[in-house]
Amino acid sequence: MTTVSRIRSALVSFWTYGQPVERTAYVVGSLLIVSGLGHLVILLATGASWDGPLSFRKAITFGLSFGLTLVTIAWVTSFLRMNNRRRARLLGAFTAACVLETTLVSLQVWRGVPSHFNLETTFDGLVARTLAAGGLALVGLVVAFTLIAFRRNHGVPLSLLIAIRIGFSILIGSMVVGATMIAKGMRLVFAGNPQAAYATGGTLKPTHAVAMHAVLVLPLLAWWLSFADWNERQRVTAVTVASIGYVVAAAMIGAENFGLGLRPALVLAGTLLGISAVIATSLVAFYTVMTAPDQGILRGRS
Repeated sequence: MTTVSRIRSALVSFWTYGQPVERTAYVVGSLLIVSGLGHLVILLATGASWDGPLSFRKAITFGLSFGLTLVTIAWVTSFLRMNNRRRARLLGAFTAACVLETTLVSLQVWRGVPSHFNLETTFDGLVARTLAAGGLALVGLVVAFTLIAFRRNHGVPLSLLIAIRIGFSILIGSMVVGATMIAKGMRLVFAGNPQAAYATGGTLKPTHAVAMHAVLVLPLLAWWLSFADWNERQRVTAVTVASIGYVVAAAMIGAENFGLGLRPALVLAGTLLGISAVIATSLVAFYTVMTAPDQGILRGRS
């Protein structure tokens, strides 16, 4: 069996042996991504603006981001030790929250009104508060998954376990940043300055976005290395280097976003160094796997 065939077989196994709630999350996540791409086509076809609280950009980013995150969480949590009932409850709630957030944001875009920080009418206020509640629920679910990830798990290689734990820990940071943006915007709204909320409420988006997808990048690298002709110590070293790089890059972007006063040269150097570590490790992993002899692979449950 060729390397490509082995990788394809392993990927298919996550669907074949997945629980119903996992398959549902894969399908729903894919539909959310399609929704984001559909809104992108509409924006490009109409020549509408990318900027502002009424832009189709919000429907695009929410569809793509929540869709990718949902698929990622369904896949990553398949490696965690949970009974079927708990998995169904947690992942089912996460799926519902992702759909709720994306749907409400898209609804407001089509209505031509802002989604967040909008308390102009009773309905708009209900949408804004529901979005905030949904975000809070997502934070709680991510914390629950993170705690489960730190439980002892002898069925998963240490390299993958490290990647999952660090990925979830960084994801919690992303959720905190998201909550900070919402709190900042709502403070301005309650102070009678909604325009300032729309203008400055999303200033931490770069940090939020970078931190959100560590839970995909790091576990994916660790899983990919399961195809390599390496021992576990080598895999752990590679995952550790990439994880440190990701943390450094996210921290530098966060420091700049929060205005901590670091020298621009230091922020740039740290960001580039961190990104370089992740990219270099990924390239080495790709080359090693594509030139490796037949290896055992991490499949879905059988």
